[in-house]
Amino acid sequence: MEFFFISMLNGMSYGLLLFMLSSGLTLIFSMMGVLNFAHASFYMIGAYIGYTLNSVLGFWVALLVAPILVGALGAMFERLCLRRVHKFGHVPELLVTFGLSYIVLEVVQLLWGRTSVDFAPPPSLQGPAFTLVQNSLNGLSLVWGAAAPELCNAADAAVRVVCSPFPATRGFMMLVALMMMVGLWLLLKRTRVGLVIQAALTHPEAVEALGHNVPRVFMMVFGVGTGLAGLAGVIGGSTFVTEPAMAATVGSVIFVVVVVGGMGSLAGAFLASILIGVVQTFAVAFDSSLVSMMQGFGWQLSSALQNNSVLKLTLSQVAPILPYLFLVLILIFRPKGLLGTRET
Repeated sequence: MEFFFISMLNGMSYGLLLFMLSSGLTLIFSMMGVLNFAHASFYMIGAYIGYTLNSVLGFWVALLVAPILVGALGAMFERLCLRRVHKFGHVPELLVTFGLSYIVLEVVQLLWGRTSVDFAPPPSLQGPAFTLVQNSLNGLSLVWGAAAPELCNAADAAVRVVCSPFPATRGFMMLVALMMMVGLWLLLKRTRVGLVIQAALTHPEAVEALGHNVPRVFMMVFGVGTGLAGLAGVIGGSTFVTEPAMAATVGSVIFVVVVVGGMGSLAGAFLASILIGVVQTFAVAFDSSLVSMMQGFGWQLSSALQNNSVLKLTLSQVAPILPYLFLVLILIFRPKGLLGTRET
């Protein structure tokens, strides 16, 4: 039972990190119609700026300042580059953001090197948030923080005890992602700023007639979207690893999340992120192949089937391709995505 709960929480935490990334990309696309191929690069910039500020000012200051700096860089990029090519259509926009991703990668390698850096979380987030203790006699119990050694070491050899800690960094990641989701919903649905942003997408002339600067609104939206990626970078970089390859690792997956959830749908991005995160985590956790599962059901297999290279593939080996399998199935059977309103 503790295996299921810990695996589910790990999957949800990874899914919520994907949502933190995809929400900014979804916001930019839904408001501006721009697919930002450099979005994961802003995630990487956030991680490296957070690492630099962490060594000087501390983690909590870095968590606040790094997203602001990344958002300012994103707004400047929209003002100086993206806005100039916007009138030429989507292809130039894709090319300029695609080129930016390579520039960011080279700059990061020049400034911080080609190897990973030690971006450690603060002491308050080190260690487990709680520990699940599975005792064969007393059942499942929860202990906040690290469990005492006597709880994890059974005095009787006949008693089986398993302690499964859940890292505090992952718990903090889940909390920030949920707070960000609520904040975005309140901003877009319950504030005047959100109404102006949504109106600028569908009726820009009317918004300008009311005295609002539509290009400035779009610049702010792009800055907020990249700032959210920077926030995810600080948290993801301190939780996992901060390295030049981190943008490439999640870059393609977040586009899968946006398409599977539905282009421009924050709710769809949230649902797709959780689904992909949980499925990938359980696929890695259940490290078994079709051969072993069939043998577990008592099926008698020939030597040819037992040695078949395809049937011997484990779930953990195929886990990286599962998001793209979802993408293919969604494009075939539901092109507008899970909660989308328009065709992808």
